[in-house]
Amino acid sequence: MSRQHHCDHNCNGHNSLDDPDNLGILYSLYTKIDLSKLECLNESVEGSGKLVFKPWEERLNMENFVESDCDEELLFKIPFTGNIKLKGIIIIGGEDESHPSRLRIYKNRPDMSFDDVSAEADQEFEIMQDQTGTLEYPLKIVKFSNVFHLTIHIPKNYGADTTKVYYIGLRGEFSPTNRDAILIANYELAPNPADCKNGLEETMFHQVH
Repeated sequence: MSRQHHCDHNCNGHNSLDDPDNLGILYSLYTKIDLSKLECLNESVEGSGKLVFKPWEERLNMENFVESDCDEELLFKIPFTGNIKLKGIIIIGGEDESHPSRLRIYKNRPDMSFDDVSAEADQEFEIMQDQTGTLEYPLKIVKFSNVFHLTIHIPKNYGADTTKVYYIGLRGEFSPTNRDAILIANYELAPNPADCKNGLEETMFHQVH
């Protein structure tokens, strides 16, 4: 499998969280992930990549984690059950040098593999070591306002041979997909031009301050 490393040093800031009571609600987008279709490339144990998307209250549970296999890279391919407006991400990594040091995020590219990670990311972060999940990395809402699939690429860590991740938290807003309209659009493969209508409704999002 080809490995391409492309990192322009675009450093983004992070926010320190005060652990308010509602963080469990804010970081509940894991419930909107289609886990049956989630993939993690280069995981050492098959299916372990799914285990890091869990409730906020379980973020410090170190029994479940994903570790990379043949090098330090991991590639998470995350499909959602609807559309999301992504606002923030938290990542808890290994206790030592196995903690991720960089994060690259792509939206709506479900067919990505390691051969494609040389493409410019929609957003990129330098990651600080965080064992408690108190550092949030804010997303550019303008870019991540209509996301049905998210790809997270971890290209490197702090010097270990492999990378370890315990928790990935996603914060944002969810909007269900108009599945009936999609089914109709797929069924009408060759519609009569006179009857042609746009059956797909535009998803509306409202930012919560």
